[in-house]
Amino acid sequence: MSQAELDSGRRKLDWARSHMPVHAELRRRYSEQRPFDGVTIAVGSHIEAKTGVFIETLAAAGADVVFTNSVSATTQDDVVAALLQLQHVQGYARHGCSDNELHELHLQTLRHGPQLILDDAAELTALMLDQCPDLRPRVLGVCEQTSTGVQRLQAMARDGVLSFPALAVNDTPMKHDFDNVHGTGESALTNLLAVTNLLLAGKRVVVAGFGYCGQGVAYKAQGWGARVTITEIDPRKALRAHMAGFEVAPMTDAVRNGDIYITTTGNRDVLRREHFEYMRDGAVIANAGHFHVEIAVHELQAMARGMREVRPGISEYELSDGRRINVVAHANLVNLAAPTSMGHPIEVMDQTFAMQFVAALYLLQHRARLGAGVHALPTEVDAEVAALKLASLGISIDRLSATQQDYIHAWRIGDIQSP
Repeated sequence: MSQAELDSGRRKLDWARSHMPVHAELRRRYSEQRPFDGVTIAVGSHIEAKTGVFIETLAAAGADVVFTNSVSATTQDDVVAALLQLQHVQGYARHGCSDNELHELHLQTLRHGPQLILDDAAELTALMLDQCPDLRPRVLGVCEQTSTGVQRLQAMARDGVLSFPALAVNDTPMKHDFDNVHGTGESALTNLLAVTNLLLAGKRVVVAGFGYCGQGVAYKAQGWGARVTITEIDPRKALRAHMAGFEVAPMTDAVRNGDIYITTTGNRDVLRREHFEYMRDGAVIANAGHFHVEIAVHELQAMARGMREVRPGISEYELSDGRRINVVAHANLVNLAAPTSMGHPIEVMDQTFAMQFVAALYLLQHRARLGAGVHALPTEVDAEVAALKLASLGISIDRLSATQQDYIHAWRIGDIQSP
């Protein structure tokens, strides 16, 4: 670790910290109370500056924090270096490590015996349950911030292996309405355009999936002048996309006219050989889902007669008929893994990581009542973070009067109709 790298990481943390007012309030509120005293918290996430401020806040509230990267390509080594200088913080994360090396980093993190796991895609949780069952009795609970992770936790619960409470932080309005819609939507497109240097207006953009992340990408692409087509497997989401004015089609049809393809499904092989065969020359493919498996790059490689890096972060595959298909960031998260990517906007992650913080605090205080299984975070906990955010923006809202409070709980005809 060089001094230059350390200074770079500290500058990144300073900049992020100065734009995360909710975290500033959490540190002010809990640095004296120290509710996490004596608690070891494992954080699995994309290790960059916003995550670093979150880790600082946990440590300020008394936690012993051990962190690791969820995806190798998204790790910023200078931020890791700066975090390792903090008291009560240890970490195992490195940019560019292999899958086997990442697996070992995750095991090293778990060997600290965390009592709380604040997870991303349930990676630490799954590894602990699968390969470190001796640590299971020590775990008080898990907080999960991604759609993929909540799905995996629900699968664990169905299989009967989830022996502690898990909070589905991703499913709260303060997470999916802002992080998934605005965070993923804005950062996926801005980082895609930065790495390609292409114009979005007038392009035919195909968005795979119309969940919260897909909605964010689709609406923002439409707002910037793109013609957007949605592919879906859920008839309700497909109908929602249609009623919002988007074209809806199966991927086998959509691939024949698209210029840019963005996957947001959380599933694998969303774009595969049968789709590559019909893509137009020059098509650009990017992934905004957690895992790189949404795009079957290995099938594209098998079809190609050659591959070259046409720009940093863009791999061009030339097919036998001369068509070229461009894959951004090796199909890793486009908003974090491309060379110029910086992830979600800072203000969005201020809210998302605040949700993880208050969820961890709620779980610690209510774990006995919760019991094993996947649980929703109470509305009042979600609203608390919204109130903190509004206060940081200087925004005030109305309150119900006592009469209005009574009215919304009334059911008798006389009570409802009385003046």
